[in-house]
Amino acid sequence: QVQLVESGGGLVQAGDSLRLSCAASGGTFSNYAMGWFRQAPGKEREFVAAINWNGDSTYYEDSVRGRFTISRDNAKNTVYLQMNSLKPEDTAVYYCAASPKYGVTTNFGSWGQGTQVTVSS
Repeated sequence: QVQLVESGGGLVQAGDSLRLSCAASGGTFSNYAMGWFRQAPGKEREFVAAINWNGDSTYYEDSVRGRFTISRDNAKNTVYLQMNSLKPEDTAVYYCAASPKYGVTTNFGSWGQGTQVTVSS
């Protein structure tokens, strides 16, 4: 079972950028598709972005497409979420997720503990 640890969250202003990182351990990282989800207060967790095993295929939720970029470095066992043009509605706890699949997926079974992103207006 892969273990995931997110970092990089914080408090930023609207329009700013932030990069989240997720370090994986306990498994062969390149055997996993990876994803990011988020959960805002009082709302259900929602899908944000996903990437396949080698990074050449990605998928985004409509509200973040064009602003967020998911990427991975298999040599560092790390997946990233670059977030640009942040909006107050992006405020949430962001979770990293892993799935033992090679292709892009929105179904994940392993989760990190989350990192808080707060965007002020």
